[in-house]
Amino acid sequence: MGVGSESGHWVHVELPPAVRHAAALLDGVHAPMLVRGYLDVLGTAEPPKSPNLIQSLMLTRTISGVYERLWRPVLGQLLKGPFGPSEAGERELAAEYLELTGGEVVVDVACGPGNFTRTLATAVGDRGLAIGVDVSPSMLERAVWDTDEVNAAFLRADATELPLRPGTVDAVGCFLALHLMTDPFRAIERMTEALAPGGRIALFTTCARGDEDLRWVLAETRRRNGMHLFTREELTDWLEKLGYLDVHQEVHGFMQFIRARRPE
Repeated sequence: MGVGSESGHWVHVELPPAVRHAAALLDGVHAPMLVRGYLDVLGTAEPPKSPNLIQSLMLTRTISGVYERLWRPVLGQLLKGPFGPSEAGERELAAEYLELTGGEVVVDVACGPGNFTRTLATAVGDRGLAIGVDVSPSMLERAVWDTDEVNAAFLRADATELPLRPGTVDAVGCFLALHLMTDPFRAIERMTEALAPGGRIALFTTCARGDEDLRWVLAETRRRNGMHLFTREELTDWLEKLGYLDVHQEVHGFMQFIRARRPE
């Protein structure tokens, strides 16, 4: 596998077991690059153009440096309200929603600096694999730097073109990032394709509170800043349309926590 060196030349290295396992799950990617510890299927391709300020900030080193300690806790608590779970509680809830008992392959889509990925890696244990996926090089560099779990690997890829072989993943989650994607429903479709029969999905994202008369406000919010404020039924209905079973939703403030399961 090619690895970029400081001199700009390509060298070949022995991959860590978790990275090698993740590379084997890639669909149609014959020679992914290993860049600063993470696999990269986008190469020199520019990240998708961001329609809003928040998405643009996520690609910067400034936000990747403060995301886990400041940005994520503050934004998350504002959305959840005073009675919503803490960020640590969210990570525990993610493992619970995904029903991780050990040995599974779990994917954390839009993983940022890997805060949820590390929790999921602990939950699946030595026999399992946790893959964090993000489009931001600076976020992934931070994730690799901060992650000691040897069963975690990171991948630079677009969530709407998730490059995983169909039916190879036991569980997949996307935590406080779906509303920032240009096509969140396409991203859910790609997550679904990667799931094996009986696989579980967990989504933590925004939730509008109010009646149907607020739909014009939601549309205007989307038009102005690109952030999707989902209605209460929008995602649960979509999951049921995709064939998911046992769709469960819990709402705190302006944030919703959803879990569901693919048929066996």
